[in-house]
Amino acid sequence: MTTIEVATSADGRAARSARTRDAVVEAFLELLDAGDRQPTAQRVAARAGVSVRSVYVRFEDLDAVMVSAAQRQWERVLAIAEPLPASGPLPMRLDAFVAQRCRVLELIAPVRRAAEAQEPDSPALASLLAWARQTARDEIGRVFALELEPLPRAARTRLLDALDVAAGTTTWEALRRHQGRSAGAARRVVAEMLAAVLARVSNHEE
Repeated sequence: MTTIEVATSADGRAARSARTRDAVVEAFLELLDAGDRQPTAQRVAARAGVSVRSVYVRFEDLDAVMVSAAQRQWERVLAIAEPLPASGPLPMRLDAFVAQRCRVLELIAPVRRAAEAQEPDSPALASLLAWARQTARDEIGRVFALELEPLPRAARTRLLDALDVAAGTTTWEALRRHQGRSAGAARRVVAEMLAAVLARVSNHEE
């Protein structure tokens, strides 16, 4: 076999391995979306159309699959998220923020639930979730900077905390799963909560 043939063969194996890895991650995400909060290697392999051995050849364990799945999900979220306005009338900024934030919260819910269940035992997942939470909080800070920045530091932190909680995963989970609200109804509640918190700031300034 020539050097070129060896290189071509190696490239082919690497491509097949990458496709298998992608198939495993996609299968894991599909199972989570279908309501399987703790997919086993057997179910993941069956869904991906590969052997269980293939799963463990490419991933150290199922925690590593979960981390890759969570990363893939966030990559998709960041890819579809549009830049939100940081200036202009508050109602316009609020509407744009609520529409996108609630769409994202609904999309990530199955993966987030699974990741949070494993978070205490997985430093990698804990780090990824911490990054996601900080990213979401930073977005609030940008969109509502006009309302936040004039405030004293302590008041600014309290307002950011309130907005973060109102537009956060825990609130969305409570509305959608615990209260059984539809996505549309939950979105209206989130919008009203945010508007009420921001109105208190505006009224105080007046």
